[in-house]
Amino acid sequence: MTLDTTIRYDKERVSPSGDRAVVLGASMAGLLAARVLNDAYERVTVVERDALPTGPETRDGVPQGKHVHALLEAGRATISDLFPGYGEDLVEAGALIIDVGDELRHYDQGGYLTSPATRMEMYCASRPLLETVVRQRLTELDGVTIRDGTQFTAYQLDSGEGRVDGVRVRGDDGLETLESDVVVDATGRPSRTPVWLAENGYGEPPVEQVKIDMVYSTIRVDRPAGDRRMPFVPQSAPRTRGGAAFPVEGGEWVVTLGGMHEADPPDTIEGFLPYAGKLPIEDIKTILATHEGVSDGVERYPFPSNRRVRYEDLDRFPDGLVVLGDAIASFNPIYGQGMSVAAMEALTLHKTLASGGERPLGKRFAEQATDVVDIAWQMAVGSDAAFEQTTGPTPPGASMFDTYLSRLVRQAHTDPHLSEAFYRVVGMEAAPTDLLRPGTIWRTVAL
Repeated sequence: MTLDTTIRYDKERVSPSGDRAVVLGASMAGLLAARVLNDAYERVTVVERDALPTGPETRDGVPQGKHVHALLEAGRATISDLFPGYGEDLVEAGALIIDVGDELRHYDQGGYLTSPATRMEMYCASRPLLETVVRQRLTELDGVTIRDGTQFTAYQLDSGEGRVDGVRVRGDDGLETLESDVVVDATGRPSRTPVWLAENGYGEPPVEQVKIDMVYSTIRVDRPAGDRRMPFVPQSAPRTRGGAAFPVEGGEWVVTLGGMHEADPPDTIEGFLPYAGKLPIEDIKTILATHEGVSDGVERYPFPSNRRVRYEDLDRFPDGLVVLGDAIASFNPIYGQGMSVAAMEALTLHKTLASGGERPLGKRFAEQATDVVDIAWQMAVGSDAAFEQTTGPTPPGASMFDTYLSRLVRQAHTDPHLSEAFYRVVGMEAAPTDLLRPGTIWRTVAL
């Protein structure tokens, strides 16, 4: 499912479904799910382990929060549907709007992609700011409560009906039970739901992992007013090093250097310049060499594997439980898919609530969410599979499609129509199959 192929959000499509919903985790996935649930349930409670900051500050529950983040077009459009004026709120809070043609410097397959045929824009901000604006807008809604500093401890299962009807949590006042009509697990990769399902007779869902041994290192660098350069050079087989410098609020660049398969990025500030010097572009090295760093140290984030939990394959699933976000699939962060996939999954939850049905909500959602995950999985895992060191199952035809995509990108160095088609697929506006349209194929293979 992409932005072009889905039915957009429409509050009027959803009928009241119950009294109370509980969301576990105030991640972007959890916050957006809570927004959708607010249309169907009188009260929505978001349970978050961290003490949430009032402003755009990183927190322990988002370990990758200090690194480069991208809000793809599908994510931006969907979040703006859920929270009208979201983009304007971001800009007012300090975010930038980047012209993809003029300011993004995307290097791949030996050259820079040319400007797309039509103007394309992208919002640039730190992950904490992107999340903070969503959280602030969510708390303005009637019936929504965020309980931070509260630890989820267990699901409450009505064994007679086979239904999750609440959660046990621990907060300042000790243990308590929150009754609910539906519980959404948005706790990310550490989710305990697979083990809980197995322990309660539902079976453990199959897990696919594609091992890439990725590590990211990040610092912040002073950015002069008006300088909005955005160099980006993703890893591209066989080159296992990559990097990016994204302009964000506060007059800074977030500079992230990454390495796959033992290409370990620097763990000291002094190591950034020589590592950037080994990239095939000068832009990031120049920014580091000519602008003052503002970080006290280096933030590092290991990402061992793309991971997907196949809840849709379970024969039985308890009613009253939904799993989404990184808890069902997480991808190599270099492709910037995470927040946009979370937004599209929230839209899928909206559609699942609107369509109704006799079977458990979580089972129906899991089946429909594959349409979202499949697209992102194909793009991320297909690209990562091009490295001979990568291990794990890959999508059918990944090698052949990657070969074709590499040629398309090379042609996009000079062809604005191919550049636009590529960005629309990367932004999850269009499906990868759109790159196989006759006109696009002709432009790609023409000599």
